[in-house]
Amino acid sequence: MASYTGVLISDQWLQSQFTQVELRSLQSKFTSVKNQNGQVTAGDLPSLMVKSKAFKETYSEEEIRNILSGLGSNLSDEIDFESFLKAYLNLQGQTTAKSGGSKNSWSFLKASTTTLLHTISESEKASYVAHINSYLSDDPFLQQYLPLDPATNDLFNLAKDGVLLCKLINVAVPGTIDERAINTKRVLNPWERNENHTLCLNSAKAIGCTVVNIGTQDLVEGRPHLVLGLISQIIKIQLLADLNLKKTPQLVELVDDSKDVEELLSLPPEKVLLKWMNFHLQKAGYKKAVVNFSSDLKDGEAYAYLLNVLAPEHCNPATLDAKPDERAKLVLDHAERMNCKRYLSPKDILDGSSNLNLAFVAQIFHERNGLSTDSKKISFAEMMTDDVQTSREERCYRLWINSLGILTYVNNVFEDVRDGWILLEVLDKVFPGSVNWKQASRPPIKMPFRKVENCNQVVRIGKQLKLSLVNIAGNDIVQGNKKLILAFLWQLMRFNMLQLLRNLRSHSRGKEMTDADILKWANNKVKSTGRTSQMQSFKDKSLSNGIFFLELLSAVEPRVVNWNLVTKGESADEKKLNATYIISVARKLGCSIFLLPEDIMEVNQKMLLTLTASIMFWSLQQPVDDSEASPSPADVSPATSISGEDESSSSLGGEISNLSIDDAASEVSSQLDNEINSFGDGSRVEETVA
Repeated sequence: MASYTGVLISDQWLQSQFTQVELRSLQSKFTSVKNQNGQVTAGDLPSLMVKSKAFKETYSEEEIRNILSGLGSNLSDEIDFESFLKAYLNLQGQTTAKSGGSKNSWSFLKASTTTLLHTISESEKASYVAHINSYLSDDPFLQQYLPLDPATNDLFNLAKDGVLLCKLINVAVPGTIDERAINTKRVLNPWERNENHTLCLNSAKAIGCTVVNIGTQDLVEGRPHLVLGLISQIIKIQLLADLNLKKTPQLVELVDDSKDVEELLSLPPEKVLLKWMNFHLQKAGYKKAVVNFSSDLKDGEAYAYLLNVLAPEHCNPATLDAKPDERAKLVLDHAERMNCKRYLSPKDILDGSSNLNLAFVAQIFHERNGLSTDSKKISFAEMMTDDVQTSREERCYRLWINSLGILTYVNNVFEDVRDGWILLEVLDKVFPGSVNWKQASRPPIKMPFRKVENCNQVVRIGKQLKLSLVNIAGNDIVQGNKKLILAFLWQLMRFNMLQLLRNLRSHSRGKEMTDADILKWANNKVKSTGRTSQMQSFKDKSLSNGIFFLELLSAVEPRVVNWNLVTKGESADEKKLNATYIISVARKLGCSIFLLPEDIMEVNQKMLLTLTASIMFWSLQQPVDDSEASPSPADVSPATSISGEDESSSSLGGEISNLSIDDAASEVSSQLDNEINSFGDGSRVEETVA
């Protein structure tokens, strides 16, 4: 049975400073230089470091050389991997100091990088523990471990089995994970823990978290800064879930006309929350504009005005005249009388903790948003929202784009892609070297023709990739044509899937993959287990009951499906149960997918193709001998039930790939980068967008 092997460092402190994804990437760079030169010297480091996204915009190669010389490094000395890591950390520290970063702050992960110095805030940890104790206290499985003590490492120890993180995701976005797929025995073996964390990370991506630099092994080890980083993102998604026109049409009161509504639709939830706060502060007579959740709230004055206008019945006249420390305490007392959960302390307000302030303001919004119920305005807001199918597709492509690890975070596909920049970033990820960055304009873009130029390049590259773009021009993207944007993104997503499959050269021998190849593979895989289910196409209505996909998942890994939980799929409710279970089992296996149960029930051919391709991609990465030696379904005991009564293993056993879900994406991307020839006439500029 194969086992997970991470990159191990003899110095435990040094090991703790990096995630496994970071270590694997850095080791690959180090090894490539060693292979070229036979050894690595300190003199090789500047050129190696400057290629890193962490340093390339901060230092030139010469500056890095001078820094290393100043640290006493003899540039002719041979160095080992650990010395390279120490030099890397040293340079990171100087980068943080140069950029004015705080050593005591920790922020929500927005980009595809983790914090440089891996420090955590005890206040934030205590706040997240309080949130977990509050929302999960009644959970049948977790109640035996709760409440957690914020003064200890209880949180990190409990997170090691993955159950807590999966449950927290379901609190943030109910129904994301079918809890029947979570391994919840009291004592889990390493494979069951790995399954839970794989399910957790894939599900976190499916609700909008950035997990590019987090691997399953990092969570198994309970690395505090990564566990808190993931928890902070999940909680943030929960708290900001209603800050959009679809959930809260009353937000239309914040704007005056249809043009402003379009702008409101494009704003990320944090910006909508600030807009809402300033709307009420202006009514209350507060003279300043609040533009952040840190320094602008430190004196507590904005909070006092906001709460006085929202809940005047709980107002304390002494609040505005009090000193900042006393005012912060009075503000929290006022909020508590409004039934707002206490996410922060008076000291956190005075310190300007942006994460905790954001959570606090979001709680105030949920408890009392103070917006009008003007039926005319609300009906106008409802008209602005998309139909169900369009919304589902937008969600899928948005999550897929964010999962690629591009530098720009997408909040609303239709609005965010209109300047072309994000699409260029996606194209450069999907097909490295295809974008000519010298001809691209970075946002903010004031001149409309620059946006058209970006979008024209997007369409030009799309045609070079042989996408069907007969009726799509750059200006259609600039104008926000939803139908054409969705059509383009579907083709790009499909191209990416087929390219990843083609890149598994041992199976495809480099030949182009097609939808028909995926269909044939799936049917053959199910047939090889002795089952009779087959699909005629990805539009086959018989797929709505989910049985075929469960048989396919069982065929690639017999232990992953618990057939005791599968229904016949005859009624709508039974189909929903099966569809929900399919998605969670696929994510538990290691598939990165973004479809919804309704996509299976309604036989959405695009989404079913992505599901099948993801299962195929995972399966083709597994050792051939292992898969051939897998027992038939008839010989396999059902997977562990959620009650934990069946002690047979539901793990993936030796067939789990050594790549974690995010490692797989990064390493395949690296393979594409190295193996695929430069594309078209566009000159390649290495990591220009970094």
